[in-house]
Amino acid sequence: MQIKKWGALLVSLVMILSFTACAPGGGNSDKLTDIVIYTQLANFSGEQGGWVAEILREKFNVRVTIISDMDGTFQTRMEDGFLGDIVIFSTDGEQYLDAVEAGMLYDWEEDDLLKNHGSYIWEHLQFPLEKNRNLSGGTIHGFGGGAAGSTDDHEDFFYYPYIRWDLYQQLGYPSINTLEDFITVLDDMVKLEPQNHLGQRNFGVSFFPDWDMDMVMMVKATGALYGYDEIGLGLYDTKTQTFEPCLQEGGMYLRSLRFYNQLFQRGLIDPDSMTQTLDDMTEKYVNGRAMFNIFSWMAATFNTEDNMAAGKAMMCVAAEDQKNLVYGLNVFGNNRLWTIGAQTAYPRLCMEIINWFSTPDGVLAYNYGPKGVTWDYDDDGNTYQTELGLSAQQDGENTMMEYLSYSGSYKDGEFQHNNTTWNAFSVNPESALGEKFSYETWRSTLLNKTVYPIEHSWRDYMGAVRADDYLISRGHVSVSIGSTFSLGRRGRELNTTWNQVRECIKAGSWDAIYAESDEEFNAVVDKMIDNAKAYGYDECIEWTKEQAALRKEAEDRTKG
Repeated sequence: MQIKKWGALLVSLVMILSFTACAPGGGNSDKLTDIVIYTQLANFSGEQGGWVAEILREKFNVRVTIISDMDGTFQTRMEDGFLGDIVIFSTDGEQYLDAVEAGMLYDWEEDDLLKNHGSYIWEHLQFPLEKNRNLSGGTIHGFGGGAAGSTDDHEDFFYYPYIRWDLYQQLGYPSINTLEDFITVLDDMVKLEPQNHLGQRNFGVSFFPDWDMDMVMMVKATGALYGYDEIGLGLYDTKTQTFEPCLQEGGMYLRSLRFYNQLFQRGLIDPDSMTQTLDDMTEKYVNGRAMFNIFSWMAATFNTEDNMAAGKAMMCVAAEDQKNLVYGLNVFGNNRLWTIGAQTAYPRLCMEIINWFSTPDGVLAYNYGPKGVTWDYDDDGNTYQTELGLSAQQDGENTMMEYLSYSGSYKDGEFQHNNTTWNAFSVNPESALGEKFSYETWRSTLLNKTVYPIEHSWRDYMGAVRADDYLISRGHVSVSIGSTFSLGRRGRELNTTWNQVRECIKAGSWDAIYAESDEEFNAVVDKMIDNAKAYGYDECIEWTKEQAALRKEAEDRTKG
C-alpha cells in the first residue's frame, strides 16, 4: 500500500472517531459532505446544482464540486497529490496508467470495498471490471462506462448526417451520391434561406475546436460517415479492420479536410468555427443558422416543437455510398473510466455513489431526471415518461422543474460529470418488457409521440419511421465490434514527439479549412505534412499501426 494511502486512511479514521454519527457512505450525517469529481469529460466546472444536487443530497447527503479538464489540469492535480474523490478519465490510456503507477487511484478490492459498497457493480459488471484488472496490472481501480449485458446488438447511430429537410424538399430532393455532393446542396439551401428568423447570416456548417484532440474533431468525425473510427493519429476502417494514417494521400482525413475547405471557399463555413465554444455553436444550430451536421444530438437542438409545427426540421439524408459507423454493444465497457482517488477521505461514499449510478434507477435518473417526477414504471412494470419528462427531453432549457428545494430549468439541473455506466441501448432488467434504457425505444414513447407533418413527409419519402431504420434498411451500416481493446501507453519520448506532431496537424488542418483557393489548400497541406514528418510523424504512425493490429486481434477474439 502507498504511504499516501495510509495517510488518507488515517485521516478517514480521525474523522470517523470525531463524529458521533456517520452516514452510510462515510460522510457526516449532520452536515453535507463535500466531494470533488474531477472529470475529463465535463464542459463545466463548479458546484453541481439543480435537481441533480437535490437527488445527491437526498440519497447521500453530499455536495459535489465538478472539476473539468483543461490543458495542464491533470498534471497539476497529480503534482498536488489529489486528483479528486471520484475521478473520471476520458480514456484508459496514458494518463490513467500514469495515475495507476503513481498510486493516485484507490484499489477497489482493498478491504472488500467493491463487494461491500459496490455490490451492484460487482454482481452485474464483471466483464468491465476484469478488463480493468488486466489493463491495470492485476488490480481493479475502476471500470469503463457504456457497458452492455449482451453483444447481440449495436447502439443507435451517433453519426448520420442531418440536413434541413424542409429546404431539401423545396430543392426537389436532389441526388446525393457521395460526400462531395452535399456541397452543392448546402450552397443551394443557403441561397434559399440566407438569413434566419433573427436576420442573422446562415451557413452550411458551424463547428468548434474544443473537442480537438489528436486531430480536428469535425474533420476526423466526418470519416465516421464511411465507417472510419479514430485511433491515435489516424483512422480505423471498421469494415476492413485496417488502419489509415491521417495524412495519407487520398485518405479519408484529407478528403474530409478538402470537403470543408470547399464549403469554406463557397462561404458556407461559419467563420467563427475555429474560435467559438460548443455553446456558441449550439446556439447557432438552435437558431437555424447552419444546415448540416453529423451528430445525433445536434439535430434535436433545432427540432423544437415550434420549428416542427412550422414545418421546419433537420432530418437524416445519407449519401448513397455511405457506410455509417455505429458502435456494437460492448460487454467490456468503453474507455471512459470511473475511478476513485487514492487520497479521498470518503472511499465508501464514493463507491456507493458510483454503485447507484450503475443501478437502473441511477441510469434512468442520470438520463431523464428524478423518478416519479419525470419518469416512472407503469402498472405493468414498463418505463414511461411523464408529461414533464417528455417536455424536458424535447426542450430542457425551457422546461421548468420543481424538485425538493430546487426550482429552475431542467437543463440547468442536469448532471455535469458527463459519464455513463450502462449503454443506453442495454436492456433495463427492471422493465417488464425488457425495454432498453433509451427512452426513444420505449413502447410508451412510440405510442404517445406527436408526429408533425414535416416528419410524416420524411417517413413517407424514406419508407422508415426512425433515422436508424432508414440507415439500416438502405445498408448504410459499418459496425465497430465491441472488444477489450484499449490504446496502449506511449513512452515518454514518444509522448513528447506525439504532442508536437498533433499540434502541427491540428494547426495545419485549421489553416487548410480556411484556405482561399485550391492552390493555397494544397500548399498548406503539403507544408503540414512536411512539418509533421520533421517532428516525428512517421514514428507516431508506426506506433498507431501496432495499436490498430491489436485492435483487430481483440475484435477477432470477440467474434470468435
